[in-house]
Amino acid sequence: MSTLPTRVYGGVAVPDTPLIKSALELARAHMKEPLYNHVVRAWLFGFIIADKVPALEGRDREAHSIAAILHDLGWSHSPELVTKDQRFEVDGANAARQFLKREAGDTFNKHRLQLVWDAIALHTTTSLAWYKEAEVIATSYGIRTDFTGVEGAPMGLLTQKEYDAVVKEVPRLGMKEAFKEVMCDLCRTKPETTYDNMCSEWGEKYVEGYSRAGHGAIDRIEPGLERLG
Repeated sequence: MSTLPTRVYGGVAVPDTPLIKSALELARAHMKEPLYNHVVRAWLFGFIIADKVPALEGRDREAHSIAAILHDLGWSHSPELVTKDQRFEVDGANAARQFLKREAGDTFNKHRLQLVWDAIALHTTTSLAWYKEAEVIATSYGIRTDFTGVEGAPMGLLTQKEYDAVVKEVPRLGMKEAFKEVMCDLCRTKPETTYDNMCSEWGEKYVEGYSRAGHGAIDRIEPGLERLG
């Protein structure tokens, strides 16, 4: 069982370490309030659900917390955090790793750093994330649940009462429109990073002139196969 100091937040017992506090400060400094609230809810939902799954109870709770809190740093406009040519998931994972190297020192070894990096880089790809380590799975569970509510919570492991307590503490504040704007902004400002991830669907629906045509896997691979046989 974890020996980390804890606090109750939104009805959820979560770790309360100096590193987690610093991660919350970093996220708040670089994210608009609806998006900051999203990552906090994803953290809380992930703990509610993962603590009900025996295979996930023994996870690295601090690594899970850091990954959840920092998983969308790639949505920032801060040049010290994001690039012009990488997917937002990769920007976020790299920014979190740099944060840990700077703030955590030797307490985060190579394995722990990789857990956080993987949890963030894979968080939009559940078909991969849900077959990784416990920390990666738990992070993804919480993020997914903030988009689906009780109805889509993995294995039905979130009650309406638990959901309501979290949202009362950390309100949604127009998350739907804030998220849509992030997706569209990425499609407008660095479209080449969006063709192979979920952003592209918002781009095709809402961004004038945006198209995935010619940018699919078949467009990249088939010419070589035709040439090489």
